[in-house]
Amino acid sequence: MSDQTANGSATAAVEAAVREDRVGLLRVLGPVHVWALGVGIVLVGEFMGWNFSVGKGGAMGALIACWVIGLLYTCVAMIDSEVTSTVAAAGGQYAQAKHIMGPLMAFNVGLYLVMAYTMLEAADALIVGDLLVILAEQTGYEALDPKPFVILIIAFLAFLNYRGVFMTLTLNFIITAAAFVSIIILFLGVQPWQPGAMLKHSDLLTDLPYGWIGVIAAFQFGIWYYLGIEGTCQAAEEVRSPSRSLPLGTMTGIMTLLIAATLTWYVCSGLLPWEYLGQATVPLYDAARMTGSTTLQIFLFVGTMFAATASANGCINDASRAWFSMGRDRYMPLWFGAVHPRYRTPYRSILFLIPIAVSFAFTGLLDQVITFSILSGLLGYTFMPINMVIFRKKWPLGTIRRGYVHPFHPIPAIVLMVLCITTFFATYLGFGVQLLAMMVFYIVVSIWFSVHRYKYVRRSDQFTMNWPKPQGY
Repeated sequence: MSDQTANGSATAAVEAAVREDRVGLLRVLGPVHVWALGVGIVLVGEFMGWNFSVGKGGAMGALIACWVIGLLYTCVAMIDSEVTSTVAAAGGQYAQAKHIMGPLMAFNVGLYLVMAYTMLEAADALIVGDLLVILAEQTGYEALDPKPFVILIIAFLAFLNYRGVFMTLTLNFIITAAAFVSIIILFLGVQPWQPGAMLKHSDLLTDLPYGWIGVIAAFQFGIWYYLGIEGTCQAAEEVRSPSRSLPLGTMTGIMTLLIAATLTWYVCSGLLPWEYLGQATVPLYDAARMTGSTTLQIFLFVGTMFAATASANGCINDASRAWFSMGRDRYMPLWFGAVHPRYRTPYRSILFLIPIAVSFAFTGLLDQVITFSILSGLLGYTFMPINMVIFRKKWPLGTIRRGYVHPFHPIPAIVLMVLCITTFFATYLGFGVQLLAMMVFYIVVSIWFSVHRYKYVRRSDQFTMNWPKPQGY
């Protein structure tokens, strides 16, 4: 009798697990939420991180990097919008690679996404802690430990993501919009219509201090203006109309960021010497302090906090979706592919990634964490042009329904590849050891996947889109 009871309990547990796995993500998001996810992740780059490009190439070099890398991300947004409006599945670029290039590339792209977003989340938490330390010092308290605040912000945002995507991204829209407005307020507050009144470009701007090689070196941190906009694709399985919402949210997002990046550079380069700007932790907040206006300082303090919070919030969302998708497809243990039966979120993936983000944040090495996030993202961007060319070759226009068709193919793919290679070279100039270490890491895990994990992948389950056979097959 006891054996029958035990067998019955085991069967029930298995059936419950199967039912849990069959619970899908909830389709509740619209274009506004897609915009909030993409811009929310990235906008923190206007408040911190981008200014390290000034240290590499001077203020003018940073401006060139801002616009050239803006072109790179415009190509990313165009390519992503076309493919993801067709491959409407959680995991974004991972799902694209799975359908178009095969399991090994999909595994690597999924890992690029998880590492890029998790380390970006760690950098965001570092910024929150550093900003609170700066505030404490300004109010006379100089012994504040930022680590408890790092844990608190990550735990709070993980809880929000655990409870539901609609609430999470609605909050992201509100605080991202508020952070963007704070940049506009600062821009208006420095009276740009009166050159020389507050902005001292004529005194502070110099020629390229390290020549054109410095401009190329600045490309690495110019990425920080836009890093993460491709995260809009992670919401593909949770938007009501993927073919409409994803291209609209992504393209309006990159436009928003191009405006915000230019305004940020203009204000900061007119208020702060490039030697200081190139190593500042929170440059926009420092620029507000230089105006002498307490009101602007408050706005930018709140804006920086909101931007970092929105970014960490979006990163938790995107990293967990990528990890969840890999678990669901057995690229990682199937246990990670579970969806919460009530909240309809990938709760196990959310919880699993928390200690990893906290560990990176506890290093306190902001520039190193940023660099590893950039490198992982850059590897993902290098895959995109190859993926796009293969996609158009296998399924030419007219063979499958596309929600968006990007123009001038293959020019965006070629431009993206050239700029990615140039940015890899820029990264090698300043962080060659880190670049090589990252490449070795991905080679090792690729071998691990091929030798150990690939046998668990069900090839017959990989192709989930209702597409005709590719051309030539």
